[in-house]
Amino acid sequence: MSLAQRRARSLLRSMQGAPVLVLGDVMLDEFIWGRVVRISPEAPVPVVEVQEQTFHLGGAGNVASNVRSLGGHAILAGVVGADAAAERVRQQLAAAGVEASLATSGRGRPTTVKTRIVANHQQIVRADREQTDDISDDLEDELSGLVREMLPRCRALVVSDYQKGVVGPRLMRAVVPLARRRRIPVLVDPKVRHFPLYRGVTVVTPNQLEAEQATGIRITGLAELQAAGASILRTLGCAAALITRGEQGMSLFRQGTRPLHIPTAAREVFDVTGAGDTVIATLGLALSAGASLAHAAALANLAAGVVVGKLGTATATREEVLAALGSAP
Repeated sequence: MSLAQRRARSLLRSMQGAPVLVLGDVMLDEFIWGRVVRISPEAPVPVVEVQEQTFHLGGAGNVASNVRSLGGHAILAGVVGADAAAERVRQQLAAAGVEASLATSGRGRPTTVKTRIVANHQQIVRADREQTDDISDDLEDELSGLVREMLPRCRALVVSDYQKGVVGPRLMRAVVPLARRRRIPVLVDPKVRHFPLYRGVTVVTPNQLEAEQATGIRITGLAELQAAGASILRTLGCAAALITRGEQGMSLFRQGTRPLHIPTAAREVFDVTGAGDTVIATLGLALSAGASLAHAAALANLAAGVVVGKLGTATATREEVLAALGSAP
């Protein structure tokens, strides 16, 4: 469906200051930028001459940053380690204007850090520092308490599941009923192994590969796509599933309504890093502002089209989304 400029502007105005609680795996994205100067004599690998180092919020942190970038009030609940990376996460959150409500793990569990080396506008390698086993029951209870405290102030709960140990059965059993009792929509950016945890949420946003793996249906055309969407709705009992499909756009499946297929808004794709974060952040913020699922999905599609045109972990602003709307066919 097309999203008229007048409706989009009205929605973006309504989103200003709307409170969204983001819960999930908090990460720090480190980028080392440079240029390839030669091949190493020690091994057949490029030698990168480092020119710059930057840090960005990743995972649930990037979702919260996207909420803030679009004008919403973002509250982030998650877990960090007792380390220097956690301090940098807090600095990045403060700079982005995100309200932090973080639990700190013991020294054995570090803050997740993903380091990407980018040379000549291409990612050369990525190195991950993380611990992905489930967080302790005590830490999980602390996090549930933070959600219980923050949720009454919010109009949407976004769960950013990167399968790094934060989102588990006990946490979901604790927070989803809290949100449902308050009629607060719960949106999940899912991981396939955790699909059973998402029963009863409002919306899930798998990409096409995740939808295939979760349903066992290989999507080769419209019929298989619709079968996969229907299967997710039936299995999870959720109100909607938004399947993101890369260059083919997005498809929204809702209970009792015909599927809605939205063509991509991307003009040029440089980097898909964090595009899923932008989708669910925009979707959650739009729903918190009173948008229909269809209008929220159309707006999320525009925002995703903005961020894939940037290199590295990125966010979309209100002005960029309006500009993308103006250039849409």
